Amino acid sequence: MADRIKNVQIRVALLLPVFLTLFLSVSMPCAAAGGNDKTAQELFNKAYSQVMGPQGSSFHYAVNIVGIYKTEGDIIYKEKKSYFEENRMASWDNGTIVYKADKKKQEVNIYRSDDENRDKYLSKFDYDINKFEYSYITKGDCYEITAKVPNAKFFGVREAKILVKKSNLHPVSLTVKVAFMHATIKITNFKSGNVSDSSFVFPKKRFAGYKTIDHRNE
Repeated sequence: MADRIKNVQIRVALLLPVFLTLFLSVSMPCAAAGGNDKTAQELFNKAYSQVMGPQGSSFHYAVNIVGIYKTEGDIIYKEKKSYFEENRMASWDNGTIVYKADKKKQEVNIYRSDDENRDKYLSKFDYDINKFEYSYITKGDCYEITAKVPNAKFFGVREAKILVKKSNLHPVSLTVKVAFMHATIKITNFKSGNVSDSSFVFPKKRFAGYKTIDHRNE
């Protein structure tokens, strides 16, 4: 059991930037499902547009998994394109091709953007955003929006709490509950707009000495 818990912690750590990308980039349902707070969904949609709108956005993130694992990095979004980088991992998705660089293994894996296999552990944390139940509360100068997964699997995503500023709905933090753990992503230096497409171009020369594995035809 201890080994299984450790494996879950590692998988969550590796997937947090990916989960953050997916959670924020999935189109929100137009109509509220049963039990949802429509105001909470409207707030979420407006916050979503600050991050994932056509203008693009960028920010710094710091991850803390119940004090056991900590890391930080930078993320840039623009529509279907994304980039993130931290100490071990980096990823460039230009909307068609994904380049994932593992700095520890000195390895670059190339995938199609629509290939679900690009993140082999992602199935462990499947969720259907259309089934989330939304609610919100006021916390000082912020709104805390909760997206709860009904009938969640034990080792799956159970809920996410997003803290956004009242003044401009810019994100402040995202807390994800997976199984028995809470992982918090603090968001700073958030900027919406003025994102160049050059941000999503893979810097091939930088990883010239790395082993390259191309999965696009698998």
